[in-house]
Amino acid sequence: MRQPRVKPEHAAHRFDDGTIRIGGELYGIAAEITDPDGWVWEALSLMDGATPVEHVEAELAARQPRLGADGAHEVVKALLNSGYLEDAAADGRPEGLTDDELERYSRNHTYFRRVDLRPGSDPWESQLRLKKARVSVLGVGGTGSHAAWALAATGVGNLHLVDPDRVEVSNLTRQVLYGEADLGRPKAQVAVERLRAVNSAGSFTCDIRKVDTEDALAGLVSRCDVFVLCADEPRNDLIAKMTSRVCAGLGVPWVVAGYNGPLVTVGVYGPDGPCFECVGAGEEAKLKPGWHPDLGSTGALAPAAGISGQLIAHEVISLLTGTGRRPPGYVRGVNLIAPDHVVDVRHPARPECPLCSR
Repeated sequence: MRQPRVKPEHAAHRFDDGTIRIGGELYGIAAEITDPDGWVWEALSLMDGATPVEHVEAELAARQPRLGADGAHEVVKALLNSGYLEDAAADGRPEGLTDDELERYSRNHTYFRRVDLRPGSDPWESQLRLKKARVSVLGVGGTGSHAAWALAATGVGNLHLVDPDRVEVSNLTRQVLYGEADLGRPKAQVAVERLRAVNSAGSFTCDIRKVDTEDALAGLVSRCDVFVLCADEPRNDLIAKMTSRVCAGLGVPWVVAGYNGPLVTVGVYGPDGPCFECVGAGEEAKLKPGWHPDLGSTGALAPAAGISGQLIAHEVISLLTGTGRRPPGYVRGVNLIAPDHVVDVRHPARPECPLCSR
């Protein structure tokens, strides 16, 4: 980093007792620094985006003789590694994005600048990763249609949609990409048309077919960077278990989400965490013997479908850009009619699991 400055979204504040808060506590990314001697605050005041980092260190040492050159170097180094700073010298136009894309994704850029605390990371690099990414979505119903729209709008460059069904009137209450004029048409085909209208720079393709074997799944998974499962057939978790085996074999992370009435959950799995069956086994072990919750329901509203799809999109974006904060192998969610009922599930891999022991 040549000319450091605090990111605009992480403006620092110094309290009367010398404590410094940097970052937005509201978003769970704030840090508090104890600074009784004022060294850190002095360093931050010198980081104006116009002063080279070596000059910052030299001036800090001159202003704080007790700190010395070595101490000044360590203070500046710690701040540079915190993720709350950016390099003003890197404000030039990023390669690989057009003027239209810079304008279109400007809000994305601000978001990534806030949430990405990896030292030296570039928000535009996250956008470039999305542009180059390949994502396959199996099932473009309630969850899948919302997920596909969000991924296309955010700038995922290559989306492949797979669904065997046609648009029915009962779909129109929650499946965002379809209208009355689409009744009877293949969902995947209609979805591609809608996404092209959302983002003409993306590549959107589709297959109108049922995928219910591991060989068929492997063909989809092998062509993408992240796989999205929004299909519920074969039922009783069979499709999820098949997906888990295929994705583990190919080393591809995958995301699955759904809703049961007002309960919305999303699961994230990948090579760096426990598999779908291990997480499920850990949660099942918590249940009373002989009792299993009844998750069979056809009741659905648009808000639940929308939230489940948006949760998928968020997790896929986190995986593609590397901005996620926890490794794969978890389920999280919310109950829309009981906001204090927050789902946050993670269990270790079972020692005997053939997938997790690879």
